[in-house]
Amino acid sequence: MIHLAIMSLIMSCTGRKEKVEMIETVSIIPIPNSFTYSTNSFVLNPDTKIYAPQECLVEAEFLQMLIKNEFEFTVSIQSTECESNCIKLTTNQISDSTHQGAEAYHLIIEPSLITINGHSNQGLFWGIQSLHQVFNQTDHQDGYAARIQGLKILDQPKFRHRGLLLDCCRHFFSKDVVKKYIELLSYYKMNVLHWHLTEDQGWRIEIEKYPELTQHGAWRIDADGIRYGGYYTKEDIQEIVAFATKHQVNIIPEIELPGHSQAAISSYPYLSCKQENVAVANDWGVFKEIYCAGNDSTFEFIENVLKEVMELFPYQYIHIGGDEAPKYRWEKCDKCQKRLVSENLKDEHELQSYFIQRIETFLNAHDKKLIGWDEILEGGLSPNATVQSWRGIDGGMRAAKNEHYAIMSPTSHCYIDYPLDAIDLKKVYSFNPIPDSLSPDKQHYILGGEVNMWTEHVPDEKNLDSKVFPRMLALSEVLWSGTDTSRYENFRNRVYNHFDVLDSLGVAYGAEAIPIRLITKGDSTYIIKNNRNIDLQYLIETADCTAKFQPYKEPIYTNMDGMLKARSVKNLVPFGETIEQHFCKRAENVQSISYRNMFSENYVGGGNNGLFDGKLGSLNFRDGNWQGFWGKHAEVTIAFENEQVINQVSAQFYHYINSWIFRPESMEVSVSENGTNWIPMGNIKSEIQKKKRGKMIIPMSINFKRPFLAKYLKIKALSVLQVPGWHEAAGADAWLFIDEIKIQ
Repeated sequence: MIHLAIMSLIMSCTGRKEKVEMIETVSIIPIPNSFTYSTNSFVLNPDTKIYAPQECLVEAEFLQMLIKNEFEFTVSIQSTECESNCIKLTTNQISDSTHQGAEAYHLIIEPSLITINGHSNQGLFWGIQSLHQVFNQTDHQDGYAARIQGLKILDQPKFRHRGLLLDCCRHFFSKDVVKKYIELLSYYKMNVLHWHLTEDQGWRIEIEKYPELTQHGAWRIDADGIRYGGYYTKEDIQEIVAFATKHQVNIIPEIELPGHSQAAISSYPYLSCKQENVAVANDWGVFKEIYCAGNDSTFEFIENVLKEVMELFPYQYIHIGGDEAPKYRWEKCDKCQKRLVSENLKDEHELQSYFIQRIETFLNAHDKKLIGWDEILEGGLSPNATVQSWRGIDGGMRAAKNEHYAIMSPTSHCYIDYPLDAIDLKKVYSFNPIPDSLSPDKQHYILGGEVNMWTEHVPDEKNLDSKVFPRMLALSEVLWSGTDTSRYENFRNRVYNHFDVLDSLGVAYGAEAIPIRLITKGDSTYIIKNNRNIDLQYLIETADCTAKFQPYKEPIYTNMDGMLKARSVKNLVPFGETIEQHFCKRAENVQSISYRNMFSENYVGGGNNGLFDGKLGSLNFRDGNWQGFWGKHAEVTIAFENEQVINQVSAQFYHYINSWIFRPESMEVSVSENGTNWIPMGNIKSEIQKKKRGKMIIPMSINFKRPFLAKYLKIKALSVLQVPGWHEAAGADAWLFIDEIKIQ
């Protein structure tokens, strides 16, 4: 797997040409701080020795195993120093004053000696992993011999927390898959597996004191009637933890509380406010069944669970979740309300803070530290808690400013369960865990970051691989080497070079970006390549025309009612997914558009003109075409250049209650001559029940029996405003999503 070879010929003083050894370039991810090649190499063979003092023996055995796996011969380990045909492992202070961290290492490959010196055993191990990547890109020569390219690397990470969250609750992954991911994390110098083990949809960790958690709570009945689930025994977890320790990966278990706990409540109903039987959840979303904060038996249960968890996981951190905990049950629970009074708490947010702080006190008493999602800031932060910021970076900023440690994993850059059109390799690579506005004296409170792999829609290992890779590689480099978007092309080329490596490691990686994208300007749409060496094709489907794919040569006219389909072709075969975009004829003579309530900055749908751009939103509400209003009505006023005859006004809305998105109660249309005095012209109520499940687009249209003239037109969609009481997230603000408004 050699990716570039340069042969140099130089003239000696006698005029004779001398051959200088080839440089076989290798691609190291994450990129080292300092990296130089030399024009010589080390020949690895069965006679090579590994020198390791006693304190480096574990790392030496790991290196011995790597050589056996890669080159199919075994080298010996010795405690006597050697100076020829030797790999020398040491843990001494690195002489370079800028590389004094515990994870720093120095790797030198010379003709007779490979030296890896770590500032600690951690650093030594990362040096071995860099050598491992060199091995994976080395050609075998002469049977058992292998030429290892000469080079020098001086390296250490920028951040100490470099992680992946793996959700094994929504979908269960075997012990072998978890170990595979630990191995991959380690290979790319990531050092944290954040292991999501309890959820509404399944409890995945054996707790001896509460056997129903796994006998009942680890299993659900899916919509198709099939029983689904699984869990990890204590022996499984001990094996996985030992494997992670060997690979310098720390495991942080996440035991969710007080929300995302329906599987536990289904197993032991006394843990809830209503103490009624509920099923293990078989759908995705936020559920209102949470642990009762007014019942001391709840805390006894959680503490007993955590005692067994702490025995299994040696790392200092326990993640307790703390996110998306609806307060609906607490608001109506006599015990919880009594707790509010007895603890002199202002509201249910402070009750959650009381809950978290009580658990933190218990963890601290057992020499463990608490991590929680940024909701734990609400109602007052626990004294020693670390905040994981997912709803943007503000939570991490607030924590750091208040001298609390923070881990950054915002949805904008780090949620790799999102599709590529939302977060691709380049987007992850642009992430900066340290906000520019954070003062230098507080920046050390940012421990690092994580990519989050939630698995609601990831049912198997192949899907998991295609979501995580290659996007995880971008964060591995950001967290090790720092953010530098100017080297993205260099990074992407190194990723391409690692595809062969990932193939050899059994990783079914996906694309780094959507191969093509669409850009609409005025009446025309352009198809833009995101990948090299591909051709472009398109077709347009209309009500009365069935088209075939044809080569894309020039901009496509799209101010029309129809569907544009575009795809890339590589070697005459379709490459990647086909992109589909519905278009409609845009409203004419629109002078200006104004909003009474502005749309969310997270769902701008094309901005102020997005409702009249001719592009219709799809079933993917993150496709960039939908405007989202959170806890507000949508009210839009259109001023025309001159009076228009109006026959019909229509719009489309999104409905997906799992994500708190509800169709409007009704749509109203009013008209005005001056933009001040309004006359109602018609309204229509939604025919879709609020409780209806599934993702759907709801068109709503008002046809006027008598057409009218209008200079100003107002369309108002009435939101449900709050999630209804029957919903799992009752009381939370509800979303209203609207897209294209058509005026005829």
